[in-house]
This record gives sequence, C-alpha cells and structure tokens, in this order.
Amino acid sequence: MFQNMTLPKAYGLFTIGFLLFSITLLLLELFAGLPTGIIGWAFILLTMGLYATIGIMSRTKVLDEYYVAGRRVPAFANGMATGADWMSAASFISMAGSLWVLGYDGLAYIMGWTGGYVLLALLFAPYLRKFGQFTIPDFVGARFGGNKARGVAAVAAIIVSFTYVTAQVTGVGLIMSRFIGVPYELGVVIGLSGVLVCSFLGGMKAVTWTQVAQYIILITAYLIPVTFLAVKLTGFPISELAYGQALQNIQKLEADQKITKGYVTPYNEPLTNASSRGAITQINQMAGTTMPVAEPKSVPDWLNTPWDFIALTFVLMIGTAGLPHILIRFYTVPSIRESRVSVGWALFFIFLLYFTAPAYAAFSRWEILQNVVGLKIGSVEDSGKTWTTVLGKDGKPLPWVLGFAKTGLLTITDANKDGVLQFTDLSINADLIVLSTPEIAGLPYTIFALVAAGGLAAALSTADGLLVVIASAVAHDFYFRILNPKASAQSRMNLGKAMVVVAAAAAALAAMPRLALIVQMVSWAFSLAAGSFFPIVLLGIFWKRANGPGAIAGIIGGLAVTIFYMVNNYLDPSFNILGISHLSSGLFGAAANFALTIGVSLVTAPPPKEIQDFVDHVRHPRDEDVAESAPAAAPAAE
Repeated sequence: MFQNMTLPKAYGLFTIGFLLFSITLLLLELFAGLPTGIIGWAFILLTMGLYATIGIMSRTKVLDEYYVAGRRVPAFANGMATGADWMSAASFISMAGSLWVLGYDGLAYIMGWTGGYVLLALLFAPYLRKFGQFTIPDFVGARFGGNKARGVAAVAAIIVSFTYVTAQVTGVGLIMSRFIGVPYELGVVIGLSGVLVCSFLGGMKAVTWTQVAQYIILITAYLIPVTFLAVKLTGFPISELAYGQALQNIQKLEADQKITKGYVTPYNEPLTNASSRGAITQINQMAGTTMPVAEPKSVPDWLNTPWDFIALTFVLMIGTAGLPHILIRFYTVPSIRESRVSVGWALFFIFLLYFTAPAYAAFSRWEILQNVVGLKIGSVEDSGKTWTTVLGKDGKPLPWVLGFAKTGLLTITDANKDGVLQFTDLSINADLIVLSTPEIAGLPYTIFALVAAGGLAAALSTADGLLVVIASAVAHDFYFRILNPKASAQSRMNLGKAMVVVAAAAAALAAMPRLALIVQMVSWAFSLAAGSFFPIVLLGIFWKRANGPGAIAGIIGGLAVTIFYMVNNYLDPSFNILGISHLSSGLFGAAANFALTIGVSLVTAPPPKEIQDFVDHVRHPRDEDVAESAPAAAPAAE
C-alpha cells in the first residue's frame, strides 16, 4: 500500500492526536467551562499551523517535485489527497445545504460527482499516467501538434481553475467570519495565507502531503456531528441507516405545518434569477455602482420534468473527468497500475462523505422543523443595531440566530405578523446549513468548531491544487513551453511561485461579491471543464484522426457556447432549453466541442504519423506495468 512505511505511522499518529485534541477540548468545555473563543482559536491555530508546518517541511527546489510531487506518491496516499482535492467547500459546506433546500433534486450533485470518478478510472487515469509530463496542456500540446493547441488549453485551464478557486475562497471567508468573528473580507485574507504557505513553498509535493492531513480532518469533522445528530433524534448512531426514519418524520412535519413544497418530491425547482439579483445588489453596495437589478422572475414551465436533473448529473460527471487539478493527480503516482488503484481509493474516501451528506441534510431539516419552527419571534440589540431573532423555550434569544444573521446569510421575518416562526419565515442560505446545524441542534461548541475546521480544510485543500494548476499554466505552459524554451528550472519555479500569489489575490477579489452559492460557482467550473477539456482529452486518447485545428476549434467553441448559455440563463431564466439551468450549461458546450473537433478534423489534414504513433503508445500500456519515472515519448512541439 505504501512504499514508505513511515507514512501510515505518521498519519495514524496524527489522526489519533487530532481526535484526542478534540475530545480534550470537548471535556474542558463541558466540565471546566472553557470559553468558546479559546476553542475556536485553538482549532484555527492547530490546523493552520499544521498545514504551514507540512508546507515548510515539504519545500523543494526540484522542478519534478514542485509540479508532480516527484511521481512518488503511493496509490493510497494519492487517493486520500485526491479525495481532499476533490471534496471542496462545495462538497463539505454547500452540498448538504443544497440537499436541505432542494431535497430530491439535490441528489444530482451526489450522483454526478461520484459517477465522474468512474469515468476517470475507465477513460483517463492510466493513459494520462502513461503520457507523464507535468500538466494537461502538456498532453494537449503533444497530442495535437504544438504550441497553438497548448496555449488555448492553458487559457482554458486558467478559466476553469480560477472559477473553481473563487468558490473555495468564498467558503474560506464564510467560515472565518463565523468561526472567529472577523469580517468576511478579512476572513478571506487570513484563510488564503494558509494556502500560500503550502503551495508557494513546495508546489504539488507540499500540496499532496498537506491534503492527506486535510482529508483526515475534514472527514472526521463531517462524520462526528452527524453521528451526534443521529443519536439525538433517533437514538441510533449510524446516520446513513437512520436516513429513512428522518425522511418519514420530515414528510409528517411538512404535512402538519402545511408546507406545500415537499422535501422528497422530485423536479419541483423553478428557474429563477435570485442569484444574479443578489449578486448585482451586493456588487452595487460594495463598489458604489448603480447597475440595474432585474425584477424577480420565476419560470415554472419545466416543473415535474427531469431534463435539468439529468443534464446536471451528466455535466457534473464529464466535468469531473475534465478538471485539470484532478487529472494532474495521476501524474504523481509511480506507475500506470497505481493510477487506477488511486482512483479506487479516491472513490472510497469520497464515498464516506457523499454517502453521509443526504443524511446530514435530512437530520438538519428534521431538527429545524421539529425544534425551531413554532418558536416565538423576538428582537435583540447588538452593536447599536436591532436584529430580529428567535426566542427559545426559556424566552431567551437563541444565540446562533444572531451569530449567523451577522454574516448576512440568515434572516428572520414574520410574514403573517403572528409572532410565531413559520418555516417560510426562516431564510437561511444553503451555505450555512452544515456550519449552523451543530449550534441549531444544541450540540457543544467544540462540535461546531470541529465542523468549521473541517470546512476550512476542505476549502484550503482544493484551493491548493487549483493554484498550482494556474501557476503551472503560466510558468510552465506559457513561459517555458511557448515563450522561453531555454528558461532555467529556477526561473520557472520562481515565476510559478509568483503566479500562486497573483492567482490567490485575484481569487480573493473575485470572491468578495459572492456571485452565487458555493455549490453553484463550483458547478460553473464543472460546466466549463465539461465544455473544454473532457471532449478534447477523450478524443485525444481514443480517436487518432483528431488534429490540432479541430482541438483548437473545439476548446474555443465549447467554452464560448458554455459561457454564452451560462450568462444568459443566469441573468434571465426565461432563456433556456428544456428548462436546463446555467449550472448545466456545459452540456451544450461539450456538444459543440465534440461537433467542432470532429468536423474540423475531418475537413483538415490528418495528424502526422509520429502523433498517431504517440496515440498508440499512450493508448496501449505495456504488458508489464513497471514504475515509470520518465514521461512518455511525446512528439516534438512546433
């Protein structure tokens, strides 16, 4: 399982130590009255300090280690790192929240994101590892005959990764603002400083070993609170097996409270422009601009039809298989066989969270319907401002309401002026569900702090990998491969480090307006990956006739169609085909990409023989699968 047997010992001791640390803080809170502020800062300092320590210890000046961790990461560790790289703020923070809001319709995220790894294992992992090299634009440049295709692919990698990393930065700011009570903007800066320590000094080597630790923290932080919830509500500790009981109780409570939009009813989400209206309003407030805000619009024409559900599931699957920061993980393992095994391990580690997320959402909704709805509405003064809040059974304001109301993502109204909280009076942003549920359920603050630390680990682990992709696209693909092939390894690494900082700063600025829910921004990245990389990599491996002009036309056309549909539907939901939302726009981009790549390739000259031989080389791994440290023999670039 491991080439270096000190790895399981080191991370095993780390896991035990983290659990003991959490249990100690819990006991001190329950029996010694340890202040919550100390608990929050203890988790922040421990986890951020750990990531910084691993980043500093893994610093490197070796180019191969900086870009692909020296191709020495064992399959088990690579699977765990891939799981952390994959399970971003969207998976940890926003996915259960989306299920809480959408119910059945949210299962598209579970099926799409999980199914994508099956495509990776079957279609891409062994062949990309056989190819070797450093980046996905490396593959595109070698396969499609030179630097024009490489440059287009590098631009696409930057667009996809930047969209994705912006969502992670949003999650970092959200967690920090509630976790340690700092403004959202300052929380973004504090969180990103931890990312930079890892990816700046050690590149993929530091990122990989940090992500293993981050996976341990995030999965621990996800499983423990849902276990507490299961015990509280059902008396049974395995939440996944109590999921059915939760759904039954939710349906009963919805009927009692006359909630018409059922949690388990499929395909009941109309298309709206709520996200774009909220984003434009926030941009106007932050920047002092006067951009017009459209009137609220809801398009129910496609309710009770499965087209958007199917489209989103499919786009998330092929988008998963087209994400550059996931694809390059298969460059880091020692052999072709290890690449397949690492996908299997990644699926297992992802399964642990994805199998639990629907239960987390259901228990959270059950808790709110049963123990929060029906309480009295009141007000509370804080910092010279009056906040609408909810009063507990003892008549005192519930502390979590004020805490999350200050983030701007939770509001309480009294629509019918009866002074009693109805379910429709509670407006809670989906991104808050996972973070807020431990407090809503009355669990100890240590559990909330643990969840926040896990969410931070999820956001930072993905941001690490994405920043490395952006930096390598500039320093390796543009600067070295296209502009200055004689550049020294040191200058390339220095430029890569500089681009990590620049990309992080740009992502911080882009995250300030909170353009959409975290899971929605991540879905945009998947649509962009589906419209650009999935068709090109698939055809590049399995169709020798695909050529450079076809690949260039496919990537540009696929991105253009995806962005065109995405923007228009985001602003105006009446712009749609079969009720498919902007989240699934990659469906049309991928179709355009396939059509353009195939069509242009057929009407232009076929690839040279050496490129077709290269496809055969990548497509047919050797019978004896030996560990390969050298990349595949790629044809010369233009």
